[in-house]
Amino acid sequence: MRFGSFVFPTSHHPENDSAVIDSTLEEILLAEEIGMHSVWLTEHHFDGAAAHADPLVLGAAIAARTQRIKIGFAVVELAFHHPVRLAIQTALLDNLSHGRLIVGTGRGSAYNHYEYLGFGVTMEEGVARLDEAEQLLVSAWTGEDLKHHGEHWDVRFPLLRPRPFQRPHPPLVRACISEASTIKMAEIGRPIMIGIQTLPTLQSRLERYRATMLDAGFSEGVTEATLDQCWASRDLFVAESYDEALEIASAGFQQERNHFRQARERYNPGGFPPPDPNRPMPPGEVLEQAFILGTPSQVADQVAQMRDVGVRNLMFKLNTGEMDTRQVRKSMRLLGEEVMPLFS
Repeated sequence: MRFGSFVFPTSHHPENDSAVIDSTLEEILLAEEIGMHSVWLTEHHFDGAAAHADPLVLGAAIAARTQRIKIGFAVVELAFHHPVRLAIQTALLDNLSHGRLIVGTGRGSAYNHYEYLGFGVTMEEGVARLDEAEQLLVSAWTGEDLKHHGEHWDVRFPLLRPRPFQRPHPPLVRACISEASTIKMAEIGRPIMIGIQTLPTLQSRLERYRATMLDAGFSEGVTEATLDQCWASRDLFVAESYDEALEIASAGFQQERNHFRQARERYNPGGFPPPDPNRPMPPGEVLEQAFILGTPSQVADQVAQMRDVGVRNLMFKLNTGEMDTRQVRKSMRLLGEEVMPLFS
């Protein structure tokens, strides 16, 4: 299995932003030191959910400070970017990192209406633009004398400079929330990122993804290679005892969920509706489903369960809810020294 760090550094107060950004960079350097495959940078705006806000700028800082670790987006919110500008920025970042970039895309938040308002678009526009934005992004990376006449963009230019370091372009991965979006990506052979789901749902999604690719005419070899680029996610905390891990994880998780809920209630037009009592809570809202936690051996057992349902690549949110960075670093070292070697 490959392991990545899902970089989602919540800052609960504006005056903390700079310190959180600094500690996040330190944690990313440690992720490379302990041998993690990749760091995955999120994008959120206006609420401190992600203190750095901009994954492209943070990615450039990481490229300058690291040598080996891959730099992924989980995700760059395409609703907020002009595809040609994004193609230029990602091509430059791919060159700065000498081919370590993975471009994860998505339409943007499904809950934070205020992010869209800040960029002068709507959620509906974000959904409608997504496929064309990806098409134009790839065409810009790879084409010459480009003429794109689409529903949302009408552009022409001779050649993107610089060209991406990786040819024909950096790996492209789509974040998928629903089973329908998973199937849609399988039909075109696009690797996916799956957010926090129960083990049975993960197994079902991956099996359906594989079957759909084969039904779409992809060979067994291509299907396996594509599955080898798909990622699932969990929050994670490792400690010397289960009680210690649970205490720290619970506090961080509750603080983060409160932050998200309060921001949506405060900034969304009309507030944020309460959860439907007749529907189960999403897995990402339930500590026991969102987290892998405990001692190194307990964590290894939980990782093995994910491997056994078909997960090949696992990104961990290593700092949930602005945890004490000293505790996070200790957890990361336990992960690198006592868990990851079991899956190499």
